[in-house]
Amino acid sequence: MAAENTSMTEFILAGLTDQPGLQIPLFLLFLGFYMVTVVGNLGLIMLIGLNSRLHTPMYFFLFNLSLIDFCYSTTITPKMLMSFVSRKNSILHAECLTQLFFFCFFVISESFVLSAMAYDRYVAICKPLVYTVTMSPKVCLLLLLGVYVMGFSGAMAHTGNIASLIFCADNLINHFMCDIPPLLELSCTSSYVHELVVFIFVAIDIGMPTVTISISYALILSSILRIHSTEGRSKAFSTCSSHIIVVFLFFGSGAFMYLKPPSVLPLDQEKVSSLFYTIVVPMLNPLIYSLRNKDVKLLHVCEPEDLIFS
Repeated sequence: MAAENTSMTEFILAGLTDQPGLQIPLFLLFLGFYMVTVVGNLGLIMLIGLNSRLHTPMYFFLFNLSLIDFCYSTTITPKMLMSFVSRKNSILHAECLTQLFFFCFFVISESFVLSAMAYDRYVAICKPLVYTVTMSPKVCLLLLLGVYVMGFSGAMAHTGNIASLIFCADNLINHFMCDIPPLLELSCTSSYVHELVVFIFVAIDIGMPTVTISISYALILSSILRIHSTEGRSKAFSTCSSHIIVVFLFFGSGAFMYLKPPSVLPLDQEKVSSLFYTIVVPMLNPLIYSLRNKDVKLLHVCEPEDLIFS
C-alpha cells in the first residue's frame, strides 16, 4: 500500500449521480437507509449481547453478522453521502486504499459468516442429537476465526494488488467509493495479471461460501420435506426462503460485479448494482434475520430445531 507506486496523491469520487436535481433527494434517501442500518444492527447487537437466552450458536454468528454489516456500511455510506452535498468529494490515495481494505475485509467476512450460519442450521436441523457437541463454543470460535482470517487475507490480496498500480493523470474515480473495477479502469498500468488476481480471489471468496451454503440448504430442504407437520414445514420454508433471498442478493450482486468481463456493463450501471451489497443488504439483514419479537419468545424451547425455525 505504499504511496511511492503512484504519482497520484488524491482522487475525486464522482458519486452516484451528477444530476443536481437528484442530489438532495438521494442524500435524504440514503441517509435514511444508513440510519435504519445503524439502529437495526446496533439494536440487534445489544439485544443479543444483553440477553443470555440469545447466547446460542445461531445468534453468536448473527451478532457478528450485524457487527460486520454496521462496520462495512459505515466504511462506505458516510463518504458516499458527502458526494451529494460536496462540490469536490476528494479522498487521499492512502485513505482510498484504507477504505478499499476495510470494505474488502468486511464484505469477505460477511460471505463466510453467512456460510457458517448455513452450516449451523444444517447441523441443528439434520443432526439435532449431536448439535450441542458439534456446535460447541470452541467450534464456533474456530469458525469465526476462519471467517476473519479469510476476510483479512482477501483484503490484503486485493489492496496489495491495487496498491501496485500506477495512476498517471486522471484522478476521477467514477464511483461513490474506492472499489476495485473503477480503480483498475483508472490505472495506466492495469494489466491482465491484475484482473486475474481479482478474479481468482473473488472466485474463492464467493465460490467457497456459495458451495457451503448450497450444500447445507440442499440437505436442510431434504430434511424439511420429511417433516409431517404442515405448519412446521411451512414455517421452515418461510425461514429458509428469507435467508436465501438475502444470500442471493449479496452473492448475486457480488458475482455480477466482479466475476464478469469488464466490458459487460458500464461503470454507471455497476454503481447501481453495488448499492445492493453496500447499502441495501446491511439494512435488510437485521429485519430479515431476527428483529421479530416471536423469535425471542420461542427461545425458551431448547430443541435446536426451534432455533432454526424461529
